[in-house]
Amino acid sequence: MNQVRKLDKIAVLIPCYNEEKTIGKVVADFRNALPEAVIYVYDNNSTDRTAEIAEKAGAVVRQEYQQGKGNVIRRMFREIDAECYLMADGDDTYPAEDARKLADSVLLRRTDMAIGDRLSSTYFSENKRQFHNFGNSIVRWSINFFFHSEIKDIMTGYRAFSFQFVKTFPVLSKGFEIETEMSIHAIDKNLQTENIVISYRDRPEGSESKLNTYSDGLKVLFTIARLYKNYKPMQFFGIISLILFLISLIFFIPVFLEYLATGLVARFPTLIVCGFTMTASLLSFFSGMILSCIVQKNRQDFEIALHQCHERYQLLKEG
Repeated sequence: MNQVRKLDKIAVLIPCYNEEKTIGKVVADFRNALPEAVIYVYDNNSTDRTAEIAEKAGAVVRQEYQQGKGNVIRRMFREIDAECYLMADGDDTYPAEDARKLADSVLLRRTDMAIGDRLSSTYFSENKRQFHNFGNSIVRWSINFFFHSEIKDIMTGYRAFSFQFVKTFPVLSKGFEIETEMSIHAIDKNLQTENIVISYRDRPEGSESKLNTYSDGLKVLFTIARLYKNYKPMQFFGIISLILFLISLIFFIPVFLEYLATGLVARFPTLIVCGFTMTASLLSFFSGMILSCIVQKNRQDFEIALHQCHERYQLLKEG
């Protein structure tokens, strides 16, 4: 007999890796701020007492053996059913006092993703890692520019989600790029988002960040480029097509003018390269057109999946 899964009112999701110094306080704070919530701590191969301390503090502790924050979130989203999902980190940088504002955005205003905006409050003064600050600004600008959005904090790990968002979000990233992927998915699928200003505090002394400024920063930038190609192929391949067209044209004009003046083509290699470059430009343009039609079909399929997900949500609420 299949066991009926329980629909939590609020599920607090805390992915953890070696956070024994802070996890007990984090669980206790969220239990006080959201007494009706179930606190889930997913331990990601910690070598310290993170899981033990979280369990003693009252959390439901589970394991994810594939390393990486994206892998942990994939597991969480697959295993847990809730009306509202609140995601936070186990490092005590996100005050639990702001949790109610995020949860109310989903439960009362039917927001699909409420975004805890650190950058509009205390982030730049609290975070002592200047390259992190600069990187967050670059990521925010690039996504809002390329995807025409108004999300204030792309990289924040403090978010709340609806059931429909969680169950229709395809988690592809394995690591810290996951927040970027969530933001772009919500923008592309026209899901309702809300920026909610939250306070932020730096890690307590003795707690170390798992985010590598350079390697993880590059992964995030590559993720933005990859998702821009996947979600907006006409613009992506159109830019490539335009660049190739201009290169071909610039090198072709002198050859053509020389031909008009003398009736001879002295630079055949240049002419041949121009022909291949123009061909590549046309291929890139038509590739963008074909892929944009596929993306449009995927959006239509997503809307159907969203309706089916809503029906499942109503059945869980009723039963």
